[in-house]
Order: sequence, then C-alpha cells, then structure tokens
Amino acid sequence: MVAAFLGLRLYSVLGRRAEHEEEPIQGRFEDKGAAPARHRAADPADRTVTALQPQPRVLIPGVAPAIERGIREIAAADRKFDVAAFLGGARGAYRMVLEAFWAGDKEALSQLCDSDVYAGFAAAIDARAAAGETLDNRLVRIEDAVIVAASFDAPVARITVRFTADIAAVTRNSDGAVIAGSLDDAVEARDMWTFTRNVNAAGPDWLLDETDEG
Repeated sequence: MVAAFLGLRLYSVLGRRAEHEEEPIQGRFEDKGAAPARHRAADPADRTVTALQPQPRVLIPGVAPAIERGIREIAAADRKFDVAAFLGGARGAYRMVLEAFWAGDKEALSQLCDSDVYAGFAAAIDARAAAGETLDNRLVRIEDAVIVAASFDAPVARITVRFTADIAAVTRNSDGAVIAGSLDDAVEARDMWTFTRNVNAAGPDWLLDETDEG
C-alpha cells in the first residue's frame, strides 16, 4: 500500500486549477478603477503622455519578469495550470521522491522521475545496498519552495523550483549501527529540482527531470 501511494504520478500532487475556477486571465488584471473615456478630439500631448506611462502586465507575486513570462506561456498552453497550486504540489512531490529514494523504492521512483534522473537514483540505491547500508532519514519540514526558472518550448513545459528544507539524516551499516548523521540534529538542505510536462500528452503527468544543489 505504501508503494502504491508513493507510485502516484506527480499530477496527484502538482495541482491544477479546478474546472469551476477557470476564468479568462485578462479579466483578473483589468483596471476596474479607470475612469470611462471621454469622447473628444485626440490631443498630441495626450498621446505623448500615454506612451510614457508604464503598460500594465500580469503580476505574479514574488516572481521575476523573465520567470513570469515563462509561466504565462505555460498557462496559455495549459489553461488548467495554476502556479500557486503547482508550488503547493511541488512540496508534496519533493517529499514523495525523497522518501522513495531513502526507502530504496525503485518502482515509485520510476513513475515519478524521467529516465535519466531515475537511473541516477537507482545507481545510488544499488551502491548503498552493495555496501550494506541503509538510510534512516526524515524530512523535518520544508522551509520554502520558490520558482527560479520557467519556460515553454512547445510542447514541453519546464519549471525549476528551489527547495529549502530541514532533513535529519542517519546512515546505518548492515548491523544497524549508526555510521553517519544524527536524528537529533536536522541539517538545512537546498535543492534545485526541475519538473517537466508535455502539455499535449494524453495524461497530465509532471516528471522530475533534473536535480541539483541549490
């Protein structure tokens, strides 16, 4: 049952906006306080002032313009995509992948990761087993999850998230004795994980495509 739970695809945790919540993007960012236009002859001076005024754009709190552009392109290709729900779900995906790796659950990892990332995890699990070692790790909490890159190269959406987490890590030998780490002292971990999805695919799966230190 645990393996089946961990084996759920990333879509189960990387959220998408519910059907009843869908609404045109433009409507959320219209300037509702603007005064109605008056019918009068155009004044060249007015055109000059208008040209100098900053143009409105879609705002996503805490996201740089370059990242926002990538997110908007993804949202345009997948109207059910929601950045807030994605970030919330990414936290769940982070936990699921780590716990599957620590437990040596290759089946779960094969469903959560692309082939390259899975191969790296599987090799590490095999090396750990060959040495007779096991991991007794615990994810204490995820302090933060921030989007640091987003792009859309049709048909693939790609989002990189930087995770900051506290992890208590212990390595045991074949006799169960602790040979490294401590469950009493959590260590801060910073990871950069990239998730990808083919927006034209029949299934709504997001996969872990790349991992790096943050």
